[in-house]
Amino acid sequence: MQHFKTLSAYLDYLELPSPEHPMLSVFNSKGNGNLTCPKESSPPITNDCYSISFKKFVKGKLNYGRTKYDFTNGALFFIAPRQVLQWDSSVVFEQKGFSINFHEDFIKGTELAQQIKNYGFFSYSVNEALHLSPKEEKQMELIASAIEIEYQNNQDAFSKDIIISQLSTLLKYANRFYERQFLNRKEFSTSLLEQFNRQISTYLETGLLQEKGIPSIEQIASKMLVSQRYLSDTLKKETGKTTTEHLHLHLIDEAKNILLQPNKSISEVAYELGFEYPPYFSRLFKKKEGISPTQYREKYKLN
Repeated sequence: MQHFKTLSAYLDYLELPSPEHPMLSVFNSKGNGNLTCPKESSPPITNDCYSISFKKFVKGKLNYGRTKYDFTNGALFFIAPRQVLQWDSSVVFEQKGFSINFHEDFIKGTELAQQIKNYGFFSYSVNEALHLSPKEEKQMELIASAIEIEYQNNQDAFSKDIIISQLSTLLKYANRFYERQFLNRKEFSTSLLEQFNRQISTYLETGLLQEKGIPSIEQIASKMLVSQRYLSDTLKKETGKTTTEHLHLHLIDEAKNILLQPNKSISEVAYELGFEYPPYFSRLFKKKEGISPTQYREKYKLN
């Protein structure tokens, strides 16, 4: 399993141009003809970015988690951070279309950071590209073009807020189209990882983290009606990460939002996340992110 922590590293692996912004990349092509993925095959890869792409596939296969992404009737698809991707044959898609990639930290501390977690089309259970009518395609292309214009202009104090607002609008339209396409369908089966993530999200959202501290893997497995061993073995096989690593990812993700609140000390953030010893929280954060909580706060507080 190969993991890319930065947008630049991920795009470099795909042999795509370096982004003009360290945490945002926009490609929008109106050309004709087809494009071939620069790498004919890939080992399982993950990254820390969200991807929104509108591309009509001609041929090839993209493995998504433990399933295959189906492009038969659609062209708009979504990938969330740390989802496993792999392709084992030459992927060919039409040149026309857009692709927007942004690092999860780009939206940290914004309303969109919370909204995006509620969009079902970023989950493994939706492994089918969204079909758009010509009118809907036009709507999405107009928003993508507006994002591209702002992305290519000189960055100023307003650029990030404008782009995040446009991304939010694009995703709201996507949610409308998603509901239309899947509303009357049979409920999708969910992977164990999705169930695990849902349990953690519920634990955080209901305030149990502050009340009872960090949950044990045994507690989570019990809620999922599986054994701790089965949960651990399956997640390790499915994602390459242990259950503890996944739990830590959720805690670090939550920490990033809280750290952008200037009225809280690092110790207060640690206690709020259920850590009895703030130094342990700081060490874990630096191990996962490469910088300390204080450095993270300084780096992003003005963005």
